[in-house]
Amino acid sequence: MGKTRVTSALLDWYDVHAREMPWRVMPADRKAGVRPDPYTVWLSEVMLQQTTVAAVRDYHRKFTAMWPNVVVLAEAEDADVMAAWAGLGYYARARNLLKCARAVVAEHDGAFPQTYDELITLPGIGPYTAAAISAIAFDEPSTVLDGNVERVMARLYNDETPLPAAKPVFMGYAEQHTSANRPGDYAQAVMDLGATICTPKNPACGICPLREPCDARSAGTQLELPKKTPKKPKPTRYGTAYIARRADGAWLVETRPDKGLLGGMLGWPTTDWGDDPAPFAPIEADWTTLNETARHTFTHFHLILTVQVARLPQNAAPTRGHFSAVDTFDHTALPTVMQKAYTIANATLRTV
Repeated sequence: MGKTRVTSALLDWYDVHAREMPWRVMPADRKAGVRPDPYTVWLSEVMLQQTTVAAVRDYHRKFTAMWPNVVVLAEAEDADVMAAWAGLGYYARARNLLKCARAVVAEHDGAFPQTYDELITLPGIGPYTAAAISAIAFDEPSTVLDGNVERVMARLYNDETPLPAAKPVFMGYAEQHTSANRPGDYAQAVMDLGATICTPKNPACGICPLREPCDARSAGTQLELPKKTPKKPKPTRYGTAYIARRADGAWLVETRPDKGLLGGMLGWPTTDWGDDPAPFAPIEADWTTLNETARHTFTHFHLILTVQVARLPQNAAPTRGHFSAVDTFDHTALPTVMQKAYTIANATLRTV
């Protein structure tokens, strides 16, 4: 089966098996002339970075209900967007989401540019995202390369070059198969194939539309691919979260600096995170250290937070942070690690 037939087989499979998603225009509708909304495509691609489709569906629905187009999103309050993003992780994406929306409005009159070269100049849009948006939303012949596509190409060609060094090699393979006539459908098809058939474990080779030309299936090496250069072990960092309630039930919180991990998010005052961070309390109080710690894993390190709690008088004046009234405080708007600390502390502080 030649390169053209690989593409045709994949598109034929996608026409029947495309997954329904809130942001996706299904193949039959695209053929009937329905065009994807660039805003919803962009929003989905930003959310899907290092996040599963299952996790993104509800967030995408929530965002499009609250901010139905890029102009409305550009006018949103930063704190509202960060709160709506809470729990989705990789919070720099939310900050860049707002920057990008505002750039589209300010520099492009609220209309997303259509080409890869223009899209990649926008905040938060890298090579993969620019390729995905230009292909899916505008049918530009751009080639997408994410983890799913890398796995499909490694197996299709039985290539043992380890990642990440193999990325340009796999991009070369993927470019050969990108459809000139249906680049948007092809981009989604190859990613769907990797997500549902050519999976990391137990790939369903028997029903794969590319089973015949797949060199790894012929060689019996599909479970070994793609090869990856071993990662260094993640270090563990430590810190302390200070969780306090005022006499009227208000919680002491702070908005983290825009730059850095969890930038711009609401959370508890904490020490720095490191090997042996210096203690720092946001207010002088009778702090109690709880036995349970809040543990969370980020991309590059594990974090263990000691949780200290305190009750504060009504006239308390912290040197850091501010009070959030009990009737407006929403712990679900906190990032996941801060929610974990809340769960530990709330058992002690919930009665005031």
